[in-house]
Amino acid sequence: MDIEQQAKIIDTIHDTLAEHVGERLRVRANMGRSKIVESEGTLTQVHPQLFILEVDRKRGRTSRQSYQYVDVLTGMVELSQGGSPLFESFFEDEDDLDSQI
Repeated sequence: MDIEQQAKIIDTIHDTLAEHVGERLRVRANMGRSKIVESEGTLTQVHPQLFILEVDRKRGRTSRQSYQYVDVLTGMVELSQGGSPLFESFFEDEDDLDSQI
């Protein structure tokens, strides 16, 4: 996959998320070193390079988490709504992904 294709996919991710602003999403993020963070929150903002979720915490508190679209592209961040993923894998197989990184 060349850079032009990646840019188009990132634009598609941005546009799709822009349609879901104000909706509840579930995020599963690979933070490295075998650390996976799962949370649920409201998509509050989309920007040219990143998007922001307002995540529910204990005792009625909220926090903000931001993620980059490229993390969705590479599969480091997975988004779902109502149990179904918003995005399928953008790569046919793992070898294609490894050659891009």
